[in-house]
Amino acid sequence: MPRINLLPWRESERKRKRQEFILSIGAALATAALVTLVGRWQMNSAIEHQNGRNQVLGEEIAELDKQIQEILGLENQKRRLLARMEVIETLQRSRPEIVHVFDEIVRVLPEGVYLTFLKQSGTRFEIRGVAQSSTRVSAFMRNIDGSEWLADPALSIVETKGRDAGGAEFTLFANQRSRVPPEEAAAGETVAAK
Repeated sequence: MPRINLLPWRESERKRKRQEFILSIGAALATAALVTLVGRWQMNSAIEHQNGRNQVLGEEIAELDKQIQEILGLENQKRRLLARMEVIETLQRSRPEIVHVFDEIVRVLPEGVYLTFLKQSGTRFEIRGVAQSSTRVSAFMRNIDGSEWLADPALSIVETKGRDAGGAEFTLFANQRSRVPPEEAAAGETVAAK
């Protein structure tokens, strides 16, 4: 019977299996490294893409903030212009009133009373003058109270001078009555708005 030595064959088979195992481990490690690198590259790419989108959104937000500031500025300017228009409309409506007031002052001024100073602050008038007597000042106040354009006379000062000086100096206040009815004022605003 011939003798067959199987040891070298087994040894070479073990070597081959060991090499295959080492190669498979190496291939697994290489595959794992490749998957890790690809995953990391993909994550970095996604992060860079998202950062780019965030930057674009930040620029758009900054642009919108500028536009909002412009809009707020325009709204403030619009409000100021509307306020000016309202003041101008009020002045336009009240412009003929002052003519009537001056005419009314001449009508209610009794004989023997002379005005030296007239000042208007809003609808309030400060009137200074000289009268021959304090009774003429009283008549002047009664005439103002019965006037269509003036109301609420309030005497502030009456200084009676000696007989040689010739009369009494006075200071009184009166309010202007508005003759524009609220309905006409509203109609004037409606016409001005059109």
